Amino acid sequence: MFREKVSSLLETALEERPSLFLIDLTITDSNKITVTLDGDNGVNLQDCIDVSRAIEHNLDRDEHDFGLEVASAGATAPLTNKRQYAKNLGRKLKVVSGDQEIEADLTEVNDEFIVLEWKAREPKPIGKGKVTVKKRAEIPYDEIKEAVAVIKF
Repeated sequence: MFREKVSSLLETALEERPSLFLIDLTITDSNKITVTLDGDNGVNLQDCIDVSRAIEHNLDRDEHDFGLEVASAGATAPLTNKRQYAKNLGRKLKVVSGDQEIEADLTEVNDEFIVLEWKAREPKPIGKGKVTVKKRAEIPYDEIKEAVAVIKF
């Protein structure tokens, strides 16, 4: 009952803010509510405050004692939602898929897969030395074990 009420309030809050989307909602046995959000244009402090108020102001503390935390997904948190890939288009990702790990630029996103592109040095087909080649990989979402944005300073 409590979980359904919180979920419903959160859903309404997100419908009013279409650029935001849910990454995770957890509610412990002691009614500690943790909401993790992301957004097509990022998540700012006001977004977190607005969603927090939309939930908190519609729950009765006399009925349920609860704690509430609303936060944005961290910059280094793994990508778990297709919308996060679209948001990171053009950025460098580190993707673990199957038994390989690729660090490359995310160049395309669609409903089935992502496309990573990178340059690699490989031996020349004929003769000595190496040549730079452009590599491309299409990785279906269901084959991605983990994907994180690579942040360079």
